[in-house]
Amino acid sequence: MAQGTGSINSDYKDWEWSDDAGERARLLQSPSVETVPKNSESQGNGLGATSALGAVFIVVNAALGAGLLNFPAAFSMAGGVAAGISLQMCMLIFIIGGLVILAYCSQASNERTYQEVVWAVCGKVPGVLCEVAIAVYTFGTCIAFLIIIGDQEDKIIAALVKEPEEVGSSRWYTDRKFTISITAFLLILPLSIPKEIGFQKYASSLSVIGTWYVTAVVIIKYIWPDKELVPVEIPTSPSTWTAVFNAMPTICFGFQCHVSSVPVFNSMKQPEVKTWGAVVTAAMVIALFVYTGTGVCGFLTFGAGVEQDVLMSYPSNDIPVALARAFIILCVLTSYPILHFCGRAVLEGLWLRYTGVTVEEDVVRERRRRLLQTISWFLLTLLLALFIPDIGKVISVIGGLAACFIFVFPGLCLIQAKLSEIQETRAISWWAQVSYGVFMVTLGAFIFGQTTANAIFVDLTA
Repeated sequence: MAQGTGSINSDYKDWEWSDDAGERARLLQSPSVETVPKNSESQGNGLGATSALGAVFIVVNAALGAGLLNFPAAFSMAGGVAAGISLQMCMLIFIIGGLVILAYCSQASNERTYQEVVWAVCGKVPGVLCEVAIAVYTFGTCIAFLIIIGDQEDKIIAALVKEPEEVGSSRWYTDRKFTISITAFLLILPLSIPKEIGFQKYASSLSVIGTWYVTAVVIIKYIWPDKELVPVEIPTSPSTWTAVFNAMPTICFGFQCHVSSVPVFNSMKQPEVKTWGAVVTAAMVIALFVYTGTGVCGFLTFGAGVEQDVLMSYPSNDIPVALARAFIILCVLTSYPILHFCGRAVLEGLWLRYTGVTVEEDVVRERRRRLLQTISWFLLTLLLALFIPDIGKVISVIGGLAACFIFVFPGLCLIQAKLSEIQETRAISWWAQVSYGVFMVTLGAFIFGQTTANAIFVDLTA
């Protein structure tokens, strides 16, 4: 892919006030990424803070997360190991391609975050749609995190009180709604209120350790299964040809690191598209091994009976699995405030754009508005998590949005970037890249439409 040297859509009248919308320039920057200012003369001159190896680690960290728990169920829906791995491999080509496209467009437009690249390259309407999608995606992910907390706490409490799981507990303090609420109010809300989230950067190491430990537990439990585990049916083909598509939201949710990838690219010592291609390929291969190991071993352990959250399929009194549950809870507790910060920042940028007020003029009201936004966001996600106990329903919705970040917006950026090039003749490579962009947009729109329709008409009405 040829690298452009000029800016794309250099007439910024539609969106130039976004510089005034303040600290929105660091909206979805990974907490472990330190970058130089956007307009710094040092940009691109090898003065970034992150090495190529460090960038691989950050991208892997951004990709791996709670979505790991749903991959065994995704393999079950896809119709077995062969279908699940094949689907992942096919989608991985476009996932890596999208990451490279975003870096190319970031370099050409001189923008440093995902949504600002979409604004600069595609214009106002796609830019607003991108920001709204980010806000909805982060909101839905926060709901999924709270459901995960509830799932894991249910199992931990069942082991501690030593009551049969099928009977349920009559104690009010072991009720799921109470445990989720008390955890959220005591731990998540205080971490979500601060204006900055720099203190959260150190939680990334814990998240990585947690996801790798969960993968290790699932693999070991498959190799040395519990004696009381009853053999189950292992599907080798999907029930219907459309069932394969139901696994796509989980894969998109798992591999979606595109929103935070642009700041990572710009933080590199040598932010070059070729180097970035090697970085994201290495990172996605690592993520692929982790997700495939968990998906295959979890699926083969429980077969068609695997739960949407694979840890829910294991007995409560299993100590290694209980430790995995504790790791997941800690990961989610530290991830919720980060996702909330990203969503809140997008809403703040949309509000400032709508009112036409600069950050400097709005300092007095910022704190009051931030508290109102935080409390409203927190209460809405908590209420929805309490009444939507099945994480699969949430993943099916936000997984469709993840497909937009992976396929649709990068595809639109590539098309617009190539159309903006001034060329007397269109080379074959130009037409190939435009066709690739069109295919990405079409594929992403299909995944989003199919999964969203399935979520509405099947999951949410069940």
